[in-house]
Amino acid sequence: MATLADPSLDADTEEFAPKHWSDRLPAEKLSHIAGDEGWPIVGNTFTMLADPHAFTRRMVETYGPVYKVRAFGGHQVNLIGPDANELVLFNRDKIFSSEQGWGPVLDQLFPRGLMLLDFDHHRMDRRALSIAFKPGPMRHYSGALNRGIAQETAKWEGEMLFNPAVKQLTLDLAAESFIGIPWGPEADKINTAFVDMVQASVAPVRTPYPFTKMKRGVDGRAFLVDFFTKETHKRREAGGGQDMFSQFATATHEDGSLLPVDEVVDHMNFLMMAAHDTITSSATSFMYLLAKHPEWQEKLRAEIIAVTGGPDADGNPRALEYDDMGKLELTEMAFKEALRMYAPVPSMPRRALKSFNYGGFHIPAGTGVSLGIHYVHHDPAIWPDPYTFDPMRFTPEAVKARHKYAWSPFGGGAHMCLGLHFAYMQIKVLMAQILQRYEVVIPEGYEPEWQAWPIPQPKDGLRVTFKAL
Repeated sequence: MATLADPSLDADTEEFAPKHWSDRLPAEKLSHIAGDEGWPIVGNTFTMLADPHAFTRRMVETYGPVYKVRAFGGHQVNLIGPDANELVLFNRDKIFSSEQGWGPVLDQLFPRGLMLLDFDHHRMDRRALSIAFKPGPMRHYSGALNRGIAQETAKWEGEMLFNPAVKQLTLDLAAESFIGIPWGPEADKINTAFVDMVQASVAPVRTPYPFTKMKRGVDGRAFLVDFFTKETHKRREAGGGQDMFSQFATATHEDGSLLPVDEVVDHMNFLMMAAHDTITSSATSFMYLLAKHPEWQEKLRAEIIAVTGGPDADGNPRALEYDDMGKLELTEMAFKEALRMYAPVPSMPRRALKSFNYGGFHIPAGTGVSLGIHYVHHDPAIWPDPYTFDPMRFTPEAVKARHKYAWSPFGGGAHMCLGLHFAYMQIKVLMAQILQRYEVVIPEGYEPEWQAWPIPQPKDGLRVTFKAL
């Protein structure tokens, strides 16, 4: 693997200064980096979408941890390894743009979300929005999560498809925790809009022609912009509230000014997508792994009962209190292992605004750069027997002995996921309710086929049986 990067700049080659993700770097600037051009016109787009993990593995085996590919209408250089993750995600010298990296994928759908902001603008908005994740609001969300999850999971006894069920649950939870209202008759339209936007993010056709995925995604965005714009004005007139949307709507910059309404809407749109789809993916992979490994299911159940006191006299699971979240150490370790095996964001794009050197290669300004998060999470040099579920990889001692960026499902540096603690809290409450109430079983030998893009999920919805304890 490559050695730690030397992000030194070479002023003599600093010819290209990209101002927008659509500014194309001349292909000859990357002629010194080996890689795969793919098919005429489409490059590797369809090959990557078909099986991105196998494609990355083949590229690393063929070209090493630095290689180029042509996909989605342009070239990018992939940097593979924990050193690359640290260089790009920590971004000490402000070389890499998240806005221009994600732009080709998300600009038409989630513009001005936190992932599509850089440097001072990102810092200011992130600071303003962070108020929604302070202890007071988080305690409020905890109560909403406990109530909503307890009410819904009580209905889950028997066989079911877990992925669509938990997807609907996360949407309903977002309604109360994020927006502070129950979904009305617009629920199906809102759910469809989010699904269409996420699917459009990796659509090969990037122009919203009629009947294309991109057209459905753009239409979904228009619907949600209208919905959230009206709600933002309502929240400001009402003077705020404890739900996340009200916190965003009334958030201020350091000078006391409110965020512009259109920016509040874009942040809310992006956050709802992230919470809705990534938590659904993470909860599904975690449930599958616990069902596949009943010994770990029992260990987590014992930990949860020790913390909550177990079901009450009527057999109903007790709530997981906000102040007890940190006590579920083994549950958190097991969830981290699920995120290692099925990272909700399997690769992360950036764009170099300045030239830099890495792994013996000079990479010019304007180069699209992609990190192989999934590949690093399954590198046997870092993770022995990487396809085996082993939560003990995340003991404090094991974590300390490992490269800090060998595990990065939430990104890193300034763009570390703002809602990661909310994600941990929701998963812990979900597991506390399920494991106090049910044994989770899957058919013997059952191995669902997973869709890798745009969000990992089992193609059949994940068939599970919840057996009452």
